Amino acid sequence: MSNADLRGNRPLSPHLQIYKPILTMVMSILHRITGAALYFGTVLLAWWLIAAAAGPSYFDFVNGIYGSILGRLVLFGFTWALVHHMLGGLRHLIWAMGAGFGKEAREWMAKATIIGSVSLTLILWVIGYLVR
Repeated sequence: MSNADLRGNRPLSPHLQIYKPILTMVMSILHRITGAALYFGTVLLAWWLIAAAAGPSYFDFVNGIYGSILGRLVLFGFTWALVHHMLGGLRHLIWAMGAGFGKEAREWMAKATIIGSVSLTLILWVIGYLVR
């Protein structure tokens, strides 16, 4: 065996300080984050349903929390996470079907996911307030 320093000659593994963040990479990270946030939102939905089953006084208590400024902000974020994750899932479905791998298509779908998720969230909330 040679006494050569093998550690010094080995290539380093790439990491986030080497990669330049691009839009599709950021969208992939956001897709994972929104997927994790949906777990928390599902707990909020379950709490609301349990409150509805528990009786009118507890339901009013939970609705009071959700109707506060902070509660509405959390629900708005949950709505955006839900819509964004759904559109990201459609983007992944398109890729699973073998389409959309070109640079222009990837960039277009990433931008469409951002614009679509914000737009659809705002539309859903406007409709919610109009129906209310």
